[in-house]
Amino acid sequence: MTNHGQAFFNVDGDVLVPTPLARGPWGSTISGTYIGGLLGRAIERAGGDPELQPARLTVDLLRPVALADPVRVDTNVEREGRRIRLVDATMRQNDTVVARASGLFLRRGEQPPDSAWTMPIEMPPPPGQPVDLSGDFTMELWAYSTNSELTAPSNDLSEWRHGGQKFAWVRDVIPLVSGESITPFVRAAMAGDVTSSLTHSSASGLNYINADYTLTLSRLPDGEYIGLAGLTHHSHAGVATGTATMFDHLGAIGTGVATGLANPGFRPPSRR
Repeated sequence: MTNHGQAFFNVDGDVLVPTPLARGPWGSTISGTYIGGLLGRAIERAGGDPELQPARLTVDLLRPVALADPVRVDTNVEREGRRIRLVDATMRQNDTVVARASGLFLRRGEQPPDSAWTMPIEMPPPPGQPVDLSGDFTMELWAYSTNSELTAPSNDLSEWRHGGQKFAWVRDVIPLVSGESITPFVRAAMAGDVTSSLTHSSASGLNYINADYTLTLSRLPDGEYIGLAGLTHHSHAGVATGTATMFDHLGAIGTGVATGLANPGFRPPSRR
């Protein structure tokens, strides 16, 4: 069974120590999902305010982050205004900057009376209730293709091995940091990293490794499930960019954008 008593990171003073669960799909390194989650966590702690909406998070994955060593995340408020707050975060490992992020917070206000046009998107309905997972799952991920009708979560992304539109519903099943509940913003920050594999997968598999991703939010997600609908993929000479619309059970909440570099040979890691 999945060990629900563990987390991806443990706190040790001013550093965060990764556990084996934080391993990503590209080797003995930390997954970009959890790097983005830690950066989002730090930015929310530095800049969060009930009157402010976390509207944008950009995560730069600068170097592979080793699974064997702890990381430290520092933040700085770069801009503090009446309606805007900008917070930067830097992740270091062994005194080397390995990732960074920027978070934009905007003050909530009165909603205009009419709506601007947007592309209509139909998502598969979210799962009716959380699944009791077993085996090597660290995230409940339902990977849908255009016409699929899944009855169980996926852990190998085989459902995306085709040329059509792709969808996902994801739910975190263990804490990011030991002893802490995952906030809606951090949940969205981790789900935003799924944009890369969702939009850059094709019939031959996932052939791009993500270099960054950006999450934009008009509101925070409600509930544990976050959905993504792939919208675009454009690539040339081994450089790719993809976009997805993000959802909760009430409707669309924002957008994910991810860039990537050609890197064929994706193999999901085994944690057995």
